[in-house]
Amino acid sequence: MDEQSKGRSVISRRGLLGGFAAAAGVMIVPRRVLGGPGYQAPSDTVNIATVGYAHGMGTANTNNCAKENIVALCDVDESARAIKALERSKILEKFPRAKRYKDFRVMLEQQKDIDAVIVATPDHTHAVVAMAAMQLGKHVYVQKPLTRTISEARALTEAARKYKVVTQMGNQGHSGEGVRLIQEWIEDGAIGKVREVHCWTNRPIWPQGMPAPAEGQPVPEGLDWDLFLGPAPERPYHEAYHPFYWRSWMDYGAGALGDMACHVMDAAYTVLKLGYPTSVQTTVAYIVQPVTRPDGSPGSRRVEYKDSFPPAEIVRYTFPARSEDLPEVKLTWYDGGLLPERPEELEPGRRLPESGTIFIGDKGKLMSETYSEGPRLIPESRMQAYKRPARRLPRVPGTHEENWIDAIKGKTPKPTSNFDYSGPFTEAVLLGNLGVMFPGEKLLWDGPNMRITNVPEANEYVQHHYRNGWTL
Repeated sequence: MDEQSKGRSVISRRGLLGGFAAAAGVMIVPRRVLGGPGYQAPSDTVNIATVGYAHGMGTANTNNCAKENIVALCDVDESARAIKALERSKILEKFPRAKRYKDFRVMLEQQKDIDAVIVATPDHTHAVVAMAAMQLGKHVYVQKPLTRTISEARALTEAARKYKVVTQMGNQGHSGEGVRLIQEWIEDGAIGKVREVHCWTNRPIWPQGMPAPAEGQPVPEGLDWDLFLGPAPERPYHEAYHPFYWRSWMDYGAGALGDMACHVMDAAYTVLKLGYPTSVQTTVAYIVQPVTRPDGSPGSRRVEYKDSFPPAEIVRYTFPARSEDLPEVKLTWYDGGLLPERPEELEPGRRLPESGTIFIGDKGKLMSETYSEGPRLIPESRMQAYKRPARRLPRVPGTHEENWIDAIKGKTPKPTSNFDYSGPFTEAVLLGNLGVMFPGEKLLWDGPNMRITNVPEANEYVQHHYRNGWTL
């Protein structure tokens, strides 16, 4: 039996790491005088492990922590496809001393020098990996959305407080310039009080709205399919699920809304201090298939999406007034190619960006493009005439990952998107996915108690249901 198999044979999935003694958080000794400018002493270096490095954002997150000590890399996939992805990213060449694992539980049990963990797995395993790490006193950086379900987001938020670890969700724009400019301008009164917001994205850029494959396929050599499933229900492997298309499936991802709203809605949620919505209503599109009627005439039918998210949707949130200066806000989300009504102030020939936000105030409108550092008042003539206020909000030096590391080292009080912020934000975002299960119905939401008050059967989708042997 190999080393990892031995480790897996003695770990209870149900308990995960509950029996381990909680390790103390990392202690960083101040850098010694020796070493000169730019030198980073070993005592100033955080030992980081990445779970989910073979595909997607895990590679970028790890590279952005390259000044630290990458001590472990963990991924369920060592298939030929994954090896090609790793060869392109050169991540194994960059961190040759990092120990490699398939099972994050084995990694956390065997490797005691880990101070912090990056979680860049598919959405359905974010919570179990992050919780296991926090229970051992490890700081965590978790890709967006923080979790797949609302109950898991609440659990991670509470766990971060309990275990007193440094946390960050990977919505990197939250550390950027754009959201700070928007806040400064709106608080300067540039567009007056905001009562309406429209957010949209060009996602999904993968198939959605179809039933699950009727039959499975052979599991690629090197992929541990059981570990990929983790807490999700058992089902045969199919390339429709992994490595990229998992976002479209309700068991593994959170659809276009979960993928992009933690970016696109971030400025509105932050600047307007939105908190918990009080209602959500989701309108969905369906895939229509041609059929032949019994009499031989052509017809059509819509494909019911019991397994994957719809190909397009509009989600309408209502957020209550927070103060006299922060009135009730109607926020509408669009994806799958759907867009808000074109603002009449937008100049002819000027297009809406692929992903963006429009703030509508009682004195004007502001539009921002996702990831852009430059929001604009519209029309452009209004922007040119606007006297910008002095910058008063602190800016974030370095990357979003470096912001997390600086907090671990005590150089900044807390990361910008720590779980006290990103946990409730994720809950608000994921409420839209509950609406997918009850299209067209207005669901009334009791945020503090995580409860739909008018459609009791909807509460089944608030909680996460774990496969036997897996739990938080």
